[in-house]
Amino acid sequence: MAAGDEDALVCDFAQTYHILDWRALPLALAATLAAGLPEGSRSKQRLLGLKAPLETLLLAQIADRLAVWLWWHTLDGKAGRRPPAPVAPKLVEDRDRKEKGPAIRVFGSKEEFLAVYQAAVN
Repeated sequence: MAAGDEDALVCDFAQTYHILDWRALPLALAATLAAGLPEGSRSKQRLLGLKAPLETLLLAQIADRLAVWLWWHTLDGKAGRRPPAPVAPKLVEDRDRKEKGPAIRVFGSKEEFLAVYQAAVN
């Protein structure tokens, strides 16, 4: 969390736990407290790639679906012209997975893992 946005983590620790210097804590305690931050905290939003709180994203998705439903009942909607522009995707960071690769990679065996690891190290 600290690598992504340390300022957000500092604000979250100050707001949630009233701790101004999280680096003064033992590492295990800081990690436990960071994992226990509420879902709406700045750090968790950053990890999820959200630019707005989850509630706002859900409301935007509701608004997008309502706009599409209403559009279907117009002449443009029946002809398939000029659909409404969605709002929700603008509230989520655009992460190109092709550049970064998958977040989690599963290996079938220890040998397969070691082969990929050695290729990455060399």
